Amino acid sequence: MTETPSIDPNSAYGKFPVPDQCVDVLVVGAGPAGIAAAMTAAQAGLSVMLVEETPVSGELIGLDVPFFFGGRAAASVQNQMRMVEQIMQARPGIADAFEAGVDVQLGTAVWGLWTSATGQNVVPMPVAGLATEERTWLVGFAHVIVASGTRDLVFSFPGSDTAGVMGARAFRSLLSDYNAFNGRRLIILGTGVVATQTATLALDTGLAVAAMIEIRNVPQAPDTLIAPLIARGVEILCNTAPLAALSTSEGLRALQVGSTSGIMTETREIACDTAVIAVGEVPSVELLDVAGVPLVMDPTRGGYVPVCDGQGITPVPEILVAGSVTGLAADPVAQGQAAALAAAGSCGDAPPGIPAGVDYSYRMDWMRTLLDNGAQDTLACTCEEITRQALLDVAPPHYLGCSGGRIARRSLATLLQDGPPDHDQLKRLTRVSMGPCQARRCREQIAMMIALSSGVDMTQVPLAGYRIPVRPLTLRAMAAMDDPDTHNGWHVWFGIPTQWVPYADVGTPREAERLGEDTHL
Repeated sequence: MTETPSIDPNSAYGKFPVPDQCVDVLVVGAGPAGIAAAMTAAQAGLSVMLVEETPVSGELIGLDVPFFFGGRAAASVQNQMRMVEQIMQARPGIADAFEAGVDVQLGTAVWGLWTSATGQNVVPMPVAGLATEERTWLVGFAHVIVASGTRDLVFSFPGSDTAGVMGARAFRSLLSDYNAFNGRRLIILGTGVVATQTATLALDTGLAVAAMIEIRNVPQAPDTLIAPLIARGVEILCNTAPLAALSTSEGLRALQVGSTSGIMTETREIACDTAVIAVGEVPSVELLDVAGVPLVMDPTRGGYVPVCDGQGITPVPEILVAGSVTGLAADPVAQGQAAALAAAGSCGDAPPGIPAGVDYSYRMDWMRTLLDNGAQDTLACTCEEITRQALLDVAPPHYLGCSGGRIARRSLATLLQDGPPDHDQLKRLTRVSMGPCQARRCREQIAMMIALSSGVDMTQVPLAGYRIPVRPLTLRAMAAMDDPDTHNGWHVWFGIPTQWVPYADVGTPREAERLGEDTHL
């Protein structure tokens, strides 16, 4: 006889909203891998939805979502319909997917992903949370192919929060996808492949590239990529680091740079309206993390990447991956096709492997140089106004007014006495990486600072966990999904004895009486 499980009436079991619609395959991201996956799945006779968050609203671009736009978007991004037309022109494969019967959702973010994995049995089926500016809804799926690509690797230096300092991925998006880049004269930080691609794109579209800044003594890209840029008038400054972004009321006006060799006695100002951080990019794994897909730190692939096989199959049966979210994709189209065939139950040839291509020591050298040449009051976390010194001191948020006593004697060094470094622990103690940008501007550099300060390898610094929603949502949008049944049995107990608040104190006397609390305290 099967024993009927007891259900906690206060849990979320049985209260999860029913999805508005269901598809066989949900594809997240309309880059080369995502479009190939959607087309292949549709040709296999499956119902397919392709979700692409571009074009995001002007408000989200202002929050640097999903890339580090740095205040360089033109006013035209406020015209959503115009931006949709621009995206369709920039990515003709989207129209092909639409013609193939794919349900294409542009300007739509996937903010949550749930499967029936262990610990998530409250979910009636695998579902994704979707949102536009107007609404929020749920979509059920049999399989999801995450082809979310990469995002910007961001470094801070004095004045880097000035409008005009931005990421290479954001620059490419504004220029190629939106046709809405508001700048004319650039400086590129870095001389690797990402940097040379950025400089070439800028020159090809009529922009001026004043210089490329390199902390090492030689350019990092092959000479076949560097020589054409020099021939086009780009100055390559090696053994040089950015010291400060100099600004006016309108944004960046110049970048102050100085030598990284020996004592820095001479500095130089280079006029520009944009400084593009092009040292590298990072796989966008936030959806995979919240969905429970195991991630592994692989420096040769750019950071944390999902555990998967040659067809993109992950340990979570419903979730597959394709493209640069897996690292440096050798062939994103082939990866997308392979993942779609796997979702359809077919076994195609495994695409070419993922090459080991990222020199992570280069990123660490940039971090080390910026720490050596920048003031300790430089912001490490812009949203929460956490300086480098406050991070190393493990200081509580300044607006709490806490100082003295045991807190004053706390530091990263004393914290390490209790165990290995942990980014999530620093989040709780200092609020670093907890701002509205959801750590897109500081996550990697904070992890690098932890590694350098504690003397451990980057692979030993755990990934700071992501939380749903992985994209900003308005409270109004969230409330529209709320089911009154979910309120039944809600407690104010958070699991920590010192945080218990009696029911009577929060205005629930009936619950207080049921538990025997004194409602007259």
